[in-house]
Amino acid sequence: MSSYGWYVVQTQANAEMKAVSHLQRQGFTTYLPRTLKRRRHARRIETLPAPLFPRYLFVAIDMATQRWRSIQSTIGVSRLVCNGNEPASVDHDVIDRLQRQQNENGFIHLEAKPRYAVGEKLRLLDGVFSSCYGIYEGMADRERVAILLDMLGRKVRVLADIESVAAA
Repeated sequence: MSSYGWYVVQTQANAEMKAVSHLQRQGFTTYLPRTLKRRRHARRIETLPAPLFPRYLFVAIDMATQRWRSIQSTIGVSRLVCNGNEPASVDHDVIDRLQRQQNENGFIHLEAKPRYAVGEKLRLLDGVFSSCYGIYEGMADRERVAILLDMLGRKVRVLADIESVAAA
């Protein structure tokens, strides 16, 4: 690629991979930053690949030689993000930084941030204490929360998977 730049494509809902496939078939280079996301389903917790920016991906376009307007009608694409009539460019450094953060499997690791405030009332969704209420104490580690449950007249500290609790 000679004088290409990176641009932002908005995809249709859950169609990021479809858009990537059809853009690459047209000769465009794409970049879809992905992360591993934990999801609760049927009392199971799964870790699945997911886009880092849902409904968005990056495409490299050589404005001098490529027919970029075809992106607008590509299967899986909602629109090419534009400033007026021109596609909105993204600095090469942004793409480089994202790519440097990828692990050997191509996923970007995100630091887990607490979803709850200390002292917030939580409800356990499953396990021995399902349907019990407790007070959020903090993160025990990256994937477990510490909750204080009121049991037998005293506070008992319980560790639970972050996906097993919800705000009360």
